[in-house]
Amino acid sequence: MIYIVLILILVGADQLSKYLIDTTMFEGETLPLVSNFFHITYVKNRGIAFGLFQGKLDIIGVATIIAIVAIAYFLYKERKKMSIIEQLGFIYILAGAIGNMIDRVFRGYVVDMIDFRGIWSYIFNLADVWINMGVIFIIVDQLFLKKRRKHEEDK
Repeated sequence: MIYIVLILILVGADQLSKYLIDTTMFEGETLPLVSNFFHITYVKNRGIAFGLFQGKLDIIGVATIIAIVAIAYFLYKERKKMSIIEQLGFIYILAGAIGNMIDRVFRGYVVDMIDFRGIWSYIFNLADVWINMGVIFIIVDQLFLKKRRKHEEDK
C-alpha cells in the first residue's frame, strides 16, 4: 500500500508541475530563475529522453506500457528480496514512467520544463528526474550497499 501512495505522490507532483506549465506558458516561452543557468522553459517533447524518436508515440507508448507492467510485476514479486533502497529505485522509475505515459496518452506529447543552461542542453521534467533518481538508487544499492550487506553476512 505504501508503494501505491508514494507512486501517487510522485506522479501527482509531476502532473501538477506539467499542468501549471501547460496552462500558464506558451510553447518555447522561458522564465529565467537564475540568469544563464536555470530557466523554466516550456517544450513539447513528442519523443523520449534527449528528444529521440520524435513523432513515434505509438512505438514509445507500447514499449512504455510493457516496461511499466514488467517493472510493477517484478517489484511485486521480488520486493521481499530487495532492500528498501532498491524498492525505492523501482518505485521512482515506475512513477516517472507513469507520469510521462499520462502525458503521451492525454496530451500527445510530454511537457518538459526544467532547463539547466550551460551544463545540460536538454530540457526535462519531474518524471525524468524520478526515473534518474530510481536508477541512482538501484546503482548505489547494487554497487555499495549490497557489498556491505554481503560483507556483514560473511562475518
